[in-house]
Amino acid sequence: MKISTLLKGSVFAVAAMTLAGIAAPASAQDGKTVTTVVKISGIPWFDRMETGVNLFAEQNPEMNIRQVGPATADSAQQLQIVQDLVATGVDALAVVPMDPDILEGILGRAMDRGTIIVTHEADNQANTHADIEAFDNNDYGASLNERLAQCMGGEGKWTTFVGSLGSRTHMQWVGAGEENAKKYPGMELVDPNNESFDDANGTYEKAKEILRKHPDIKGFQTSAGNDVLGVGRAIEEAGLAGKVCLVGTGLPNPSAAYLDSGAITAIGFWDPQKAGMAMNAVAKFMLEGKEITDGMDLGVEGYEKVTVKPGAGKGLLIIGNGMVLADKDTYKDYLF
Repeated sequence: MKISTLLKGSVFAVAAMTLAGIAAPASAQDGKTVTTVVKISGIPWFDRMETGVNLFAEQNPEMNIRQVGPATADSAQQLQIVQDLVATGVDALAVVPMDPDILEGILGRAMDRGTIIVTHEADNQANTHADIEAFDNNDYGASLNERLAQCMGGEGKWTTFVGSLGSRTHMQWVGAGEENAKKYPGMELVDPNNESFDDANGTYEKAKEILRKHPDIKGFQTSAGNDVLGVGRAIEEAGLAGKVCLVGTGLPNPSAAYLDSGAITAIGFWDPQKAGMAMNAVAKFMLEGKEITDGMDLGVEGYEKVTVKPGAGKGLLIIGNGMVLADKDTYKDYLF
């Protein structure tokens, strides 16, 4: 199946050629600006993504490629950054929205002005040319919960954490987790959807409250990258490592100590470095006026044979195959 992304006003790449000593014309991508806007700067997840953005920039020196983001997980701050970038006339934006709904207006106006928009972790974003996901989000949330259920023996109280109630993917993951848990009548969901705003210290305090309120709780399913660190710390300090189960999104290096102690049961993740590269690759293809086709290789690990289907708006939904689940026995295979 082919789905065209030949967008009105797109610039087609000029074939390089040299005839009788006449220099070939400059690439259509010379000087093009692609800026990646993340949910929050300075945390391990998006630091790792920046390594991918920087690597893509090294591979495409004719383009101006960089990553920016707010100092805190604040959708209003992210909106202001996007507004400022659109005002400067950036050629393409690769955005990981804190809250897709809040960005719809500005992204729509940017598209009207000819800016290429690529999003990630936002398959409900209507105003985007393409949203790229590392995997099917429902499958991921169900997989996290299945691992949690195994640890809990299929029974007992459990709860969930999300970065924010506006975070599309986080709500999908915990929603799929709830659906999966229905297979286990003995599992009881309590006080769900605690907002963490990707703050490990804040998550730690909330987790302590939950442990006090529900001293018999047996499991946590978490979403934001720092959630496992905050909940893991609370579990370990309470002397409950190996007794209370914790499965959530996290990166191997930051999670290592808690995985080793048993405070974290397992982590799920995809490589943010590869996601950053994939977003920029799609933006570059679209700036060149190229088609994105079902089964296409984006030239990035985990995105070698993507599934392409219609998105929430007029754009595309691009799905890779980059899901990883790891525990204390396997996390060292993925050290970043």
